[in-house]
Amino acid sequence: MRRAFFRATAALAAIGLTAKASAQQAPAPASSGSKGRVKVVYQLSEGNDQAVRAMANLRNHLNGAPDTKIVVVAFGFGVDFLVEGAKDARGNTFEAPVAALSSSGVEFRVCRNTLTARRISEQNLLMDAKVVQAGVVEVARLQFEEGYAYIKP
Repeated sequence: MRRAFFRATAALAAIGLTAKASAQQAPAPASSGSKGRVKVVYQLSEGNDQAVRAMANLRNHLNGAPDTKIVVVAFGFGVDFLVEGAKDARGNTFEAPVAALSSSGVEFRVCRNTLTARRISEQNLLMDAKVVQAGVVEVARLQFEEGYAYIKP
């Protein structure tokens, strides 16, 4: 009986040490923010047709999961829809849908490098847009440092 007790104790100790070693080696899961809120970054880099698709995706996303934290990062030709007066193929402007999404908590970030390269003035952007230094760096930072999921519509 005593021998069985020692074997059981040794086995439990080994299991505990293995579990502790595994926990120390396993990378920590990316934080999803306060209280488990899902966070998503949408990358827009292809122009107004992609922006039209993204507007529908963003509305659907918020309808299905209204507590989702969403950031849209635009660079390259993806910044076009955030310039005042920009229109889609049907002649509709983006001001109202962007404003509606912004009032629902969606953040719009624009790449300064793109603005500089394409000679677009920050003053010509919709008021809902925030300028970041580099769009690709912002996408990577949000994913790596803040645990955002990545979507490219």
